[in-house]
Amino acid sequence: MIEKLPTESKGFNPFGELIGLNFTTFEQGYSQCILEVNEKLLNPHKVLHGGVIYSMADTGMGGALYSYLGEGELCATIEIKIVYFAAVTSGMLTCDTKVIHRGKKIATMESEIENDGHLVAKALGTFSIFKVEGD
Repeated sequence: MIEKLPTESKGFNPFGELIGLNFTTFEQGYSQCILEVNEKLLNPHKVLHGGVIYSMADTGMGGALYSYLGEGELCATIEIKIVYFAAVTSGMLTCDTKVIHRGKKIATMESEIENDGHLVAKALGTFSIFKVEGD
């Protein structure tokens, strides 16, 4: 496990860097990440690809859960359910995530994704918590 999640993600989260995702906040059971919409993230209909919003929720959930992980513990996504409320074509996305419940082996998180202050999606995710043997 890493000691502290870096808000400057150079080299830490290559996929996040690819889509332009950056964390702004890590607190106990909470994370916030942002992403500026650009033309490379749009689908053929000139609307933000839903996978970008899903990736924000997934990454934000992992970030929020890290604050609850113990020595040698890691986490991985089991499932995420997402509901999209509005199409996004431009602007700044903000993903606020909180840990709802942390058990011994399973955690549940909730993310809300806003586009310039308007709710565009909400996600509920379940993550596995485990230890890697031999590290």
